[in-house]
Amino acid sequence: MPFTATLSRAVVAGLLVAAALALATACRGYDGRADGPVTAVSPPPSGDGRNPRPAPGSQAACAPDMLRFHAGPLPRRDGRMLLTVTNISNRTCDFATMRYPLLRFGDGRQAPLRPIGASRPLTPVFLKPDATAYATVVTGAGGRGGTGHRHHRISQFGVALAARATPIQVGLDGAPVRVDPHTATVTYWQPSLAAARKW
Repeated sequence: MPFTATLSRAVVAGLLVAAALALATACRGYDGRADGPVTAVSPPPSGDGRNPRPAPGSQAACAPDMLRFHAGPLPRRDGRMLLTVTNISNRTCDFATMRYPLLRFGDGRQAPLRPIGASRPLTPVFLKPDATAYATVVTGAGGRGGTGHRHHRISQFGVALAARATPIQVGLDGAPVRVDPHTATVTYWQPSLAAARKW
């Protein structure tokens, strides 16, 4: 009987050990490491937030040293002058900052010509290398408004592309043109000659 009791206790102890080992194995993965919650790893961001990528289509502002200016009477349009600018650089630029030319006649103390609001394109005009933009100058009200201001004959005028910038003197082709600095207006930059001729 003592031997039988001892054997029974040994069998019971062995079963308990086996059960404990089975339970421990069930609580672990196949590689012996304890299972835990799975955490998804996000891919690294494309930037660090301090240097964001530039917006698609963003361009440098057109500067005078990138452009060639030309001005003269608009053919078959009385009281109209045409100002053109051609991109002579190897970079694309735009007029997003100042969307119409700042024109001054005379000694420069006169305020820039008022822009024709209805001529504003939906999007700013941009210039690829060798491309040209246009602006039409309405030389004055022609007495229709009864302003009484005198017209001046000019052979050149000042053009600026930004406020506070020093105007560039642009000469006119052909004979001098009569303008009224008080009533003359200018269009926004236009992407084509056809668009400029509408004004």
